[in-house]
Order: sequence, then C-alpha cells, then structure tokens
Amino acid sequence: MPVSLPILDRKIRFALVGCGRIAHNHFAAIAKHGERAELVAVCDTQPEALAAAVATTGAAGFASLDALLAGSQPDIVVLATPSGLHSQQAIRLAQAGVHVLSEKPMATKFEEGQAMVRACRDAGVKLFVVKQNRLNATVQLVKKAIDEGRFGRIYMSTVNVFWTRPQSYYDAAKWRGRWDLDGGAFMNQASHYVDLLDWLVGPVDSVHAYTATLARDIEAEDTGVMSVRLRHGGLASINVTMLTWPQNLEGSITILGEKGTVKIGGTAVNKIEHWAFAEPHPDDEAVKNASYETGSVYGFGHPLYYDNVIRTLRGEAHAEVDGYEGLRSLEILIAAYRSARDGQRVGLPLVF
Repeated sequence: MPVSLPILDRKIRFALVGCGRIAHNHFAAIAKHGERAELVAVCDTQPEALAAAVATTGAAGFASLDALLAGSQPDIVVLATPSGLHSQQAIRLAQAGVHVLSEKPMATKFEEGQAMVRACRDAGVKLFVVKQNRLNATVQLVKKAIDEGRFGRIYMSTVNVFWTRPQSYYDAAKWRGRWDLDGGAFMNQASHYVDLLDWLVGPVDSVHAYTATLARDIEAEDTGVMSVRLRHGGLASINVTMLTWPQNLEGSITILGEKGTVKIGGTAVNKIEHWAFAEPHPDDEAVKNASYETGSVYGFGHPLYYDNVIRTLRGEAHAEVDGYEGLRSLEILIAAYRSARDGQRVGLPLVF
C-alpha cells in the first residue's frame, strides 16, 4: 500500500467539488490558512454556480471531476456535492492518489461509506469527514468536563434540532430530500448533532426511531424522533424537525449526570444556557466567555477543522475526524431509518 509523504516544502493544494451553499464556508476556511494552503481548482456541473465560485476565489474552474483531475494537481479534494455522490467521487479520487475531505454525511448508505474508507485505505490516502461542530468553544468545554469525570455517571442526554426549511429550500435543488442523494432531517440537517451525541456520551447500543413527512413535498422525512440506549447504560433522545415556525429556534444538547447538568443551546449549540456541577472548577469561569452569536447554523468550526487537516497532511498531527469516525454517526443514522421502516429497535453494530 503506498503511503503519502508529508507536504512541508510548499502550500497544500486544495480543490473543491460542489459550489453550493456550504462551499463558501470552505473557501473562507482555506483563505484563513493562506500561509499553508491554497485553493487551486473548483468544480460544479452548474455553469452559474461554477462561474460564481471562480469569480469569488480566482481558482481554475472545471465542469467535471475528471476534468479537474486532468487539469490541475490538487493534493486534496473537498466534496461539497450531494451526499449520495460522495462515495463514488471519493473512490475516484483515491484511485487517482488524491486525499479526500468529505462534507457530512459522508454517504447516504452505510456500505457506501465503508467503500470510501476501504478505497482510501488501500490507496494510502487520507479520508477526512467534516464535523466542525465538535470544535465549537461551547462543545469543547462540555467534552473536557465529560473527560474529566465532572458529571459522574451520565443518566440522560437530549438533543433538539428545531429548525425550518421551507418548501422553496427543497425546490431550489432537486436532490434535496431524496433518499438516494440526501436523506431527510436526520441524515442531512441533524447529522452533526447525531455525531455530537455519540462523541460526547456514546457509544450507542441501540435505537428506536419514528420518522414522518408532515408538511414538505419530499421523499424523506421532515420530522423525526429517536430514542437511544447508550453502551454505558444511560438513555438519550434526538428530536428533529424542519417545520419550526417561523424560523430556526434551537440546536441544543442537554446532559444530565450524577454530579452535573449542562445545556448548550442557541440556534446551533452556540450558547451555554445551563452549567452546574457539584464540584467547582476553573472552567466554570471560562463558560462566561464561551457562548457566541451566530447567524448561521454552521458555526465557526470550519477554519479550526481545516487546521487539523493541514497539520495532518504536513505530518504534524493525526486526523481528528477520519473516515472511521465518520462511519460511527452514519451507522446510527442508518439504524434509525431501519428502525422507523421496520417499527422495531435496532442494535449496533449493524448486521447486514
């Protein structure tokens, strides 16, 4: 198996495929690390989106992934395309010897996510999966408190994602809300929150889920609830809807433990709304400055995530969220869909 060498003598060359709404977060993150990274190419099948990305970034533009690989020499390609395309694109890049950075979710089918991991492993290239919410200052404080045992035994955790996506959002791109390319509220909008639950208090033992398409004209769900049993014995729930009126209300996680209770809320886990522990700690003061305002559900984690990607490719760090980590939340999502379809509890790991 070939092993890629650290890139130390020049800037790391990034390319991006899929110039939709999330692409601008990636453009900004790469620009923020301009001393170590550069965007050399962008790609989109829609001429208008491609032209806008070229005008914004100054990078070379290509109408297909094959054309991009033939006409540029990226070290790593960012996949910001519809989720159902990630697997075949990642495999193509791995075969070309190019590292892969996939937006969430890494795939819409578990076996396709596994195929991505295998292809990159066999080709000796890195596979990164974007989970930038882990790097929010609010979330980092909670993770530290958990790792230090401040909660004691964790009894219950609850995630709420109460956002709104009008029909016009789905109509603007035909792939949105489709099972094969996107999935629904769980798979798309709430996938970061499923990851946070698993990362903070997992691993997950089993799930029982219900999904419904109540108001949007899409294949997948606009609303869902998931009951979760955790491996350590605690319970959790995830409640998601894209039907909140009239605007995004809450993206939160609450953790109830033996010796501590915390809620991170706001629109996108950006505010520490409750922080109480039996024993005092210096971090209790840091909580006062951890919350931040955001007009975006994406938060400000992309530049921090890119720092880890860049340092990993330079041989200075290990990937914090690689393909194997990406598979963990994908497996939970697939288990939830299987549970909702069959009306029964589904245990992990999945059996096919």
